[in-house]
Amino acid sequence: MSPLKGIRVVELGMWVAGPAAAGMLADWGAEIVKIEMPTGDPMRRLFGAVYGLDEDRCPPFDLYNRGKKSVALDINRADGLAIEKRLITTADVFLTNMRPTFLDRVGLGHSTLLAQHPALIYASLTAYGLEGPDSDAPGYDMAAYSGRSGLAERATPKSASPPVLPGGLGDNVTAITMVSGIMGALFHRERTGQGQLVSTSLLRAGVYSIGMDVAARVGLGRAASPQSRQKPQNPLMNCYCASDGKWFWLVGAESQRHWPGTLEALGCPELLNDERFINARERRRNAEELVGIFDTMTARRTRDEWSAIFREHDVWWAPINSIDDIMVDPQVIASGAFAHVPMAVGENAPQEFNSASTPVDFSVTPSGPAGPPPAIGAGANELLEAIGVNHNERARLRSIGVLAA
Repeated sequence: MSPLKGIRVVELGMWVAGPAAAGMLADWGAEIVKIEMPTGDPMRRLFGAVYGLDEDRCPPFDLYNRGKKSVALDINRADGLAIEKRLITTADVFLTNMRPTFLDRVGLGHSTLLAQHPALIYASLTAYGLEGPDSDAPGYDMAAYSGRSGLAERATPKSASPPVLPGGLGDNVTAITMVSGIMGALFHRERTGQGQLVSTSLLRAGVYSIGMDVAARVGLGRAASPQSRQKPQNPLMNCYCASDGKWFWLVGAESQRHWPGTLEALGCPELLNDERFINARERRRNAEELVGIFDTMTARRTRDEWSAIFREHDVWWAPINSIDDIMVDPQVIASGAFAHVPMAVGENAPQEFNSASTPVDFSVTPSGPAGPPPAIGAGANELLEAIGVNHNERARLRSIGVLAA
């Protein structure tokens, strides 16, 4: 039995963060009823209509929506909204990343639904939270998670431009956060029978992601300046480039402990007694000089050569992988990072690795993709029949555009 078998989630969302949270729950065995507009979640058309690429498939959509059922319905119309509400009566969890004002307007706000269904877990994922002057503002992860949270600034060296983080990074982190909250609420309901509102936001997840810096600022009244590669706080916790152009991290967090072995491995043991680098304080003070020396040394061998040398000298390090690298990295593969999705969609679907796995394994209760992403409206007939919407009524709703054909 999968960990969430028997749990039904009604998802009203689009794009990434909300569907990604529901997608994790689907991999863990929950039944996910995805409510999308009759034309489908716009994420389905990300590569074609949004990016202008000649692609029919959207593998990121497939990742976040595999194993779900779809009911494609216009909830801006009374008939569609009525069906949405009837489906919610069957749910353990209502998960949404729609804006609060819209939800309140159509009668799907948390106060309304929890008053009607006191055992419901109402999971709200927003850009900026449910309170405050910008609680209803639109926001993607680059805006709320990366920009406004302070995360991008903390990742920007002096005089450099803010980085563009990988697409969906903040959405994925916030989705995992949302899943954690849902699980806590389900555990509380298991003990008490009581539902509740569970909320998180891209902004909140972003602030927590730089929690070390935030804690220093709150607790000490100051935070260190964003680090640069040339002048790191600890040159043994820094990235370096090998002769083949491939980068890697040294991860000598305990600077004094890792110092002798690192020097031996790099071939500069004479620095061990150099007064400029005699302890962690001096290495920080003279970091630019030390990084320059290390750059010269690391440029003498390929990354594979350094891998063998570091292993011999017990130097802590890690490669900075490309996407192509991770596809063949034996440790990435052994970690279970890739999932085989049953009945992968389309002739061009990748065969070796269908997609990424959700990042949790269970030793007793199996989990993983239960099926492919649904076509628009796939599953609607069965779901609507179960709540009393018969064939004739479904035909009528389709004829007036409330329900997708």
